Amino acid sequence: MTMKLSRRGFLTGSAVGLSGVALSGCDALDFVADRDGKVRGILEGANSLTYRVQRLLMSPDRLAPEFTQADIRQPMRPNGVTSPQDEHYLSLVSGGFSAYRLEVTGLVDNPLSLDLETIRAIPSRTQITRHDCVEGWSCIAKWTGAPLRAILDEARVKPQARFVVFHCLDTIERSLSGEVKYYESIDMIDARHPQTILAYGLNDAALPVENGAPLRVRVERQLGYKMAKYVRGIELVDDLTPFGLGKGGYWEDRGYEWYAGI
Repeated sequence: MTMKLSRRGFLTGSAVGLSGVALSGCDALDFVADRDGKVRGILEGANSLTYRVQRLLMSPDRLAPEFTQADIRQPMRPNGVTSPQDEHYLSLVSGGFSAYRLEVTGLVDNPLSLDLETIRAIPSRTQITRHDCVEGWSCIAKWTGAPLRAILDEARVKPQARFVVFHCLDTIERSLSGEVKYYESIDMIDARHPQTILAYGLNDAALPVENGAPLRVRVERQLGYKMAKYVRGIELVDDLTPFGLGKGGYWEDRGYEWYAGI
């Protein structure tokens, strides 16, 4: 499936040199996706400035708002890929994910290969939070999962690691060059944030396939496209350029902001 992007707009402010960019929807104008275009360069510069300024102003441990059970008014809305047809994924589903392994690799002293039972044995965190989608909708749900920082601690991350890259099981695009798997990335600040979890539970039940089973990322201070589903691997790196088109995520490669803080 090939998806086009549309750019809803961007906002800039100059009082203190702050800039912000908002790319939304699922069909951006082609000139935004042009890696060599002048507009693309302007947007990326604004995104970098927004990231730096927000990091300066925001406490690393500031929590996203959490809600009560009464605030859950509807099932969690699925979006994006909701039924992966990849052969390997379908085999995992048919086996109840018994053969699933989460691989933790890259800049770590202790690479890991974890089954779901081991991941569920990690002291969990449950949080009721609001999912804000770049398409303009939001939904409150209860998520249960393993704190990412606990897994990173077990893997013993090397000091030079700057980013966590999430590799996914689902093919989001098929083209003449082959299958493109979804991927995303976050920095080490968000990776170690208390609310960043690998969720395996949704609203007191097992995470459904349409919402990303067996594991999906929850990065509660960012927009929904950062919360990769169908996660198969975590790679610790110091540079994002070797992955995809080098911008840090599938949608970022196509014009979206890498840092989607809210």
